[in-house]
Amino acid sequence: MTTKRPQWLSHTELPNDLTNQFISRIEGLRGSVKTDYLKSLYLTKYVSSETAPALTRRNAAIRKWLAAEADNEGTNVRLLLTHAEYNILPRVSYERFTVWCRDFIRNIIGDTPPIDALIGSFSGGASTSRGRTESSPSSKYLGQAHVTPSALSIFSTIVDEMPGWIGLADLEVIPVSGNVLFTVPKKTDIDRVACKEPDLNMFIQKGIGTYFRRCLRQSGINLNDQSINSSLARIGSVTGDLVTLDLSSASDSVTVGLVAHLLPETWYTLLDAVRCQVTIIDGDEHRNQMFSSMGNGFTFELESLLFYAITKAVAYFTGTKGSISIYGDDIICPKDMSSLLIWVLSWLGFSVNTDKSCLDGPFRESCGGHYWNGLDVTPFYVLGPITTLPHLIDIANKLRKWGEVDGCGCLDPEIEEIWLWLKGFIPDVLWGGDDLSFKYQLVSSDIPRFRLVDTNRRRDAGPGGYFHWLNSTWDRTLLRDGVQTSRISKSHTGRLEMKRVRKSTVPQLPFVFLHEIRT
Repeated sequence: MTTKRPQWLSHTELPNDLTNQFISRIEGLRGSVKTDYLKSLYLTKYVSSETAPALTRRNAAIRKWLAAEADNEGTNVRLLLTHAEYNILPRVSYERFTVWCRDFIRNIIGDTPPIDALIGSFSGGASTSRGRTESSPSSKYLGQAHVTPSALSIFSTIVDEMPGWIGLADLEVIPVSGNVLFTVPKKTDIDRVACKEPDLNMFIQKGIGTYFRRCLRQSGINLNDQSINSSLARIGSVTGDLVTLDLSSASDSVTVGLVAHLLPETWYTLLDAVRCQVTIIDGDEHRNQMFSSMGNGFTFELESLLFYAITKAVAYFTGTKGSISIYGDDIICPKDMSSLLIWVLSWLGFSVNTDKSCLDGPFRESCGGHYWNGLDVTPFYVLGPITTLPHLIDIANKLRKWGEVDGCGCLDPEIEEIWLWLKGFIPDVLWGGDDLSFKYQLVSSDIPRFRLVDTNRRRDAGPGGYFHWLNSTWDRTLLRDGVQTSRISKSHTGRLEMKRVRKSTVPQLPFVFLHEIRT
């Protein structure tokens, strides 16, 4: 017997006042540490026609970015003029401190870059030559490829070491002066600044970032696992012995001068060649005081490496024992050294975000984990009006996760009432999911049948897809070495579709169709 295939579910009508009703129900929850904390945060990233206009948010973000650059210029001058005997810590000279950091970093990444650290990959993000909707990895092996002149010289030197695609790909290399600034939504009143990098710059940057990530993992810092910081934040909220530090505009405050002081010379020369020294802002060229922006393929790994070295140096020179963990600009360290670390970071050009840093009391937050005396009070966020099924499912799943009692899967009765109300607006064929982070199927105890997924992306196919495969597998040595590739279908309808699959084969990543799950 064939089950009738449901109609397009992406067009299911939702009540116009659904968002307001949901907000009203959340605001009506009984007071507690957890609910009061949620109420203080869940709308801070909400963007709609009634909040600050897109242009206002964008301009605010650019002003903040340029203000950070003005501070960076001062930092570069200060670091250049800092006397070698200046005591950055009690009885610790600036020269001694920076030499220690440089040696520490050298022990992690080596004194000189290996050739395989330069062989990266293309991502699916926008670049200076391609917008987001046409920026699949496979497309970047064909057509135009932007690059800065200094990065092109590096790329040219490693051509002979590249996998087979380099001799086959039909690339038209076009020199550009730098990256291009854009903004993405962040909060109700301000966007976040990022930059679209030239294609070949990004290719090499990603190779360096991957190499740094691998080296840091071998040294005890796993940038693939945020739960380490989250777990330490929970411990800190109970014992008070560990503090969590968050820095304002951290990646935008890593200056050229700081990287020159702390990285081995050959590494600095390489990174300086493949970064973008110029950013285009609405057609105007800006000469960067920061070393690299968000969007650069090694920015996250580089800042993690620097903050790890700086934090370990402060611990070493102060004789402090205890756990240290770094994830980007999320820093966890013993409380006893925190005030001196904050001072050192300030001298090096960073400012601590007092709203998100936790030095005293029973609250700690790091890597998305929020804890009060060991209690998980991590909030969820409503990013905008609830107008589509995926957004509604996402909110319902987040509410369920937030409202679970002691992680047992049981809902607090007051939360369950709101969740059941939301469930009533979701077609029953989409019930029965088991992944609370997945926005295309509602997590519930029902028998799963279908799930929604986006069809807005193409499969990496054709010659570009082949080149992408060659580049992804060039260094495989064992049959079991996995290759992460896109599992996107050739369908490109730009809507949500549905398809049946067996329960045992349901992946936890967005697929192309709404799948039926057979039991």
